[in-house]
Amino acid sequence: MKPSDVLESEYHAAYKQYIHLAADLEITESLLQSHHQLIDFFQNLPQDKLEYRYATGKWTPKEILQHLMDSERIFSYRALTFARKDNTPIPGFEQDDYIVPSKANRRTIEDLLAEYKTIRQSSISLFKSFDEEMWLSTGTACDNVMSARAAASLLSGHELHHIQVIKERYL
Repeated sequence: MKPSDVLESEYHAAYKQYIHLAADLEITESLLQSHHQLIDFFQNLPQDKLEYRYATGKWTPKEILQHLMDSERIFSYRALTFARKDNTPIPGFEQDDYIVPSKANRRTIEDLLAEYKTIRQSSISLFKSFDEEMWLSTGTACDNVMSARAAASLLSGHELHHIQVIKERYL
């Protein structure tokens, strides 16, 4: 399965930009590629930019990395739930409410990246276990239909989006 295989009927329109940013590789290969890009990017960020905010109330790069990890856990769970045919509607999450309690700025970038690597490996392992039927399974998240492949496909593009934001507004 590739992100380009995902139909617009399989996700809310808000995720379109992320799915279209993902590399047109198999989903797990796209995740592996963006994984390397993200690690390289954060390892090369100037130390004085890791906790920088370009405006009041905006997240720091460390908080953005934490947001990416939180989102990956949530969307991987959604994909798992849909693939396992659990019809329980999944509520949305308020991303801003997750940042302050995460205390991401108290952590080193090395610690954050180590956690990120673990999460990504777990996601890739999960997605490699999916067959076509699992990828095409759908469920309800945030009162919208979503497929397992849409939930997985948006992860790479979501990372690339945030890397671009950091390049444009933080550096």
